[in-house]
Amino acid sequence: MSSVATWPSQAESWLDQRGKGAWIAAMVLSFIFFWPLGLALLAYMIWSKRMFNGCKSRRHSQFRSHSHGFKSSGNSAFDAYKSEMLKRLEDEQESFEAFLQRLREAKDKSEFDTFMDERARKARDSGNGDTIEA
Repeated sequence: MSSVATWPSQAESWLDQRGKGAWIAAMVLSFIFFWPLGLALLAYMIWSKRMFNGCKSRRHSQFRSHSHGFKSSGNSAFDAYKSEMLKRLEDEQESFEAFLQRLREAKDKSEFDTFMDERARKARDSGNGDTIEA
């Protein structure tokens, strides 16, 4: 029973090792021989983002999520420096993204103010032109 449960993960691992082309070939062959299986494989590829991001095994994604994707060098001083530098870069990225957000908001406000000024000017001009002098 355990071998039945592990064959899908073994097949997934085997296809991941061979890359995106192997996934596409397996999907095409599945469509040729048994279209529901091909459809299921296509859905899985889209759901797992293999179709768009390339193939990455679960182990690789778990490794990347732990410790910024780097393993210890064995040198505690360097690891501390690396950790501090990564933290500083993350802080700089966050502050830059906040700056970009403020810049977008300022641009949106400027465009909205321009729109409202033009609208008020048009209303004022059409109000002056509608009066009939006797």
